[in-house]
Amino acid sequence: MLDHEERFLFREEIHNLANALADPGQLDNVEDLLAEVTTSPRFDADVFTLERSLQVMLGGRAGSTLVGLLTVDRAVFDELGEMGLPPEVHERLVSWRARFGLVIDNALNFLNNPDGIQGHNFGTQLMHTESGLTLQGRLTLVRYNNEPQFFIADADVLLSVAADMLERLGEHLEPDMVDAELVGRLREGVELVERRSKSRS
Repeated sequence: MLDHEERFLFREEIHNLANALADPGQLDNVEDLLAEVTTSPRFDADVFTLERSLQVMLGGRAGSTLVGLLTVDRAVFDELGEMGLPPEVHERLVSWRARFGLVIDNALNFLNNPDGIQGHNFGTQLMHTESGLTLQGRLTLVRYNNEPQFFIADADVLLSVAADMLERLGEHLEPDMVDAELVGRLREGVELVERRSKSRS
């Protein structure tokens, strides 16, 4: 929720935006721009083009405010109902948030962390070769633009990667950086590898 000063500044910015959108034709123009830009295959890379275009159409403050308003926390956005905006402006803002807010937010997150990972999946498979069966792992990383990238390698390669990661990360860990449940999983994983290796040798 907003404190008193933040609420005042928020109202000022939103009223400035509403004045910029007072012309019904301007509402249509902005919606056309949002639809065109956010469906571009390069939108993740060109999201700032949207804000610059809105600033040209609506004015600097209003253009920036609209992008912020479409991606702001829901509790803040809901305060629009208390702003006394013209009904047609309020209805458009609500519909724009539903149609375009998430894609803009995802694109901004991607730009802020272009190499970031938002999820992963790991699977195993047996590969039949001339020398017998080979255990392989397939690591899939999902980036902020929802594009998956995967890597397939033999088990010893991936276990070497895991060992390198534990050693390098472990050097810099502080007590509150990793929770106890994850540490337990890591310990159980090492114990499992030890048991399987001993039973095979």
